[in-house]
Amino acid sequence: MRKTTLLLPILVIAVVTFLSSIFVVDEREKALVLQFGQIRAVKEEPGLAFKIPIIQEVVRYDDRILSLDTETIEVTPSDDRRLVVDAFARYRISDVVQFRQAVGVGGLRAAEDRLSSILNSQIREVLGADQVTSDTILSEDRRDLMTRIRDQSRREARSLGLDVVDVRLKQTNLPAQNLEATFARMRAEREREAADEIARGNEAAQRVRALADRTVTETLSVANRDANVVRGEADAERNAIFAEAFGADEEFFAFYRSLQAYENALTGSNSQMVMTPDSQFFDYFKNETAGAGRN
Repeated sequence: MRKTTLLLPILVIAVVTFLSSIFVVDEREKALVLQFGQIRAVKEEPGLAFKIPIIQEVVRYDDRILSLDTETIEVTPSDDRRLVVDAFARYRISDVVQFRQAVGVGGLRAAEDRLSSILNSQIREVLGADQVTSDTILSEDRRDLMTRIRDQSRREARSLGLDVVDVRLKQTNLPAQNLEATFARMRAEREREAADEIARGNEAAQRVRALADRTVTETLSVANRDANVVRGEADAERNAIFAEAFGADEEFFAFYRSLQAYENALTGSNSQMVMTPDSQFFDYFKNETAGAGRN
């Protein structure tokens, strides 16, 4: 009975000691076995692992790709137009031993603080480089800039045991105090462009009007010339007919011309004339042979 009483606590202690020496490494993490702060083992494969109870401890680190949002900073490109920029990065712990040696007990929080400083430093360096303007940053060329930021940050982050997978710029805006001035400059540029377009339009309209006026003048000139030609030909034909009629019957021609004279003299309200009764104008009102007697 005494043996059973003694063995039971020993068995419990043995079971507890055995269980405390076992730990499980998840497939999403890596683990370090520390003894008095010194690294004794690295567990990167998932499964069961062992440690010395009480003396050794296990520190776990996430093996997945993590994200980090940087603080908003101001950068000054080569054209001296300041921009407000922030970014986010994707990273993972590539070397847990180096990571532990670099950040110590600070863990992931200390690592992210140092990585954020590295990213901000590289953002300022790349975006502030020569021949990098604000237009370049705001255009599709920013993809190349983000690649440069990622590569340079990756080289520096290796000392922390980190691998920078990707870096993306989220916000690239003008500072609030510069927005109004920028909008005013953009408005002035658009107004200048509009004035140039209006001036070019007026110039084109004047050319069109001048061409139209010249075309009208030329058309009228040709029409008047053709009309004068037709009129001259008609007058010549008329005179030829008159001459032919006069030659065929001089008396009838004289009679016809007198009728025309009467018609022209007595048009409208002008129906009164003062002249002597023996005027030749009234020869054909006197008798039917007046014209023959005159001859």
